Amino acid sequence: MKKFLSLAITITMALSLLAGCGNNDANEPAETNQANEPADSEGTNGEPKTVGLAISTLNNPFFVDLEAGAKAKAKELNVDIITLDSQDDSATEMSNVEDLINQDVDLIMINPTDSDAVKSAVESANKADIPVITLDRGANGGEVISHIASDNVAGGRLAGEYIVEQLGGKGKMVELEGIPGASAARDRGQGFNEAIEGTDIEVVARQTANFDRAEGMTVMENILQSQPEIDAVFAHNDEMALGALEAVKASERDILVVGFDATDDAKAAVEAGEMAATVEQLPKEIGSLGIETAVKILNGQQVEDMIPVDLQLVSKK
Repeated sequence: MKKFLSLAITITMALSLLAGCGNNDANEPAETNQANEPADSEGTNGEPKTVGLAISTLNNPFFVDLEAGAKAKAKELNVDIITLDSQDDSATEMSNVEDLINQDVDLIMINPTDSDAVKSAVESANKADIPVITLDRGANGGEVISHIASDNVAGGRLAGEYIVEQLGGKGKMVELEGIPGASAARDRGQGFNEAIEGTDIEVVARQTANFDRAEGMTVMENILQSQPEIDAVFAHNDEMALGALEAVKASERDILVVGFDATDDAKAAVEAGEMAATVEQLPKEIGSLGIETAVKILNGQQVEDMIPVDLQLVSKK
């Protein structure tokens, strides 16, 4: 009897243990927890990054195209972009950069109005730990991660070599300069003057027209009155060249006009045989590369300090 009772107790305990083990397996939460783990965020961007663009002016076709290139690439790469027009004024540019900082953008692209004056704006972004890229014109101060632009010295040299060829290495000419202090004006002028150095070409007037068409016309009208002999004009951008062209046409004098940027109006003037040539940049490409570079920086990738954009001479020939 005792043996039978002992055996029954043993069997009962064994069944209880088996039942307990079975219940533990059925309630095991491991696989359920694994399924409820958050998805791997790699490859998903979440909220789009925001890039600010402080542009020198939207009253110039070249910079309108630059902005268009940036916007198109931003849409493609799921980037929000905020553009603020500095209206060719350094104080407005500084205010715009501060506005972008206050909006807590992830990166700021600056197309400076003046390479020296923009230093303070770049340094403000640096203090806010916001990375900075410059477009078309450089900054003479502050920490800039990457500068994207055409080789303006090479472009000015290209224009100068064309003029030397057309004038046979001798003659009198005018140089219309861009905004004083802008790196593009300095570099284009440098390349142009290097090209004519050692020739018999004399620059009889060198004056700024601030990259502006109306000012280019006014300045050229005054120069035409004071200079009886002019064979050619080199303007640091097409807007000034087109303004100078109007003054030349009104004077009915035969003067070669060469610009820089290859805007639609300038290329039409070249095609019509009114303007001799223009140096073609790719402003949309500059804007597009700006956004591409911004995305790389925000993703922690290394980028080049200087990213050049191709250019070429456009003439009817």
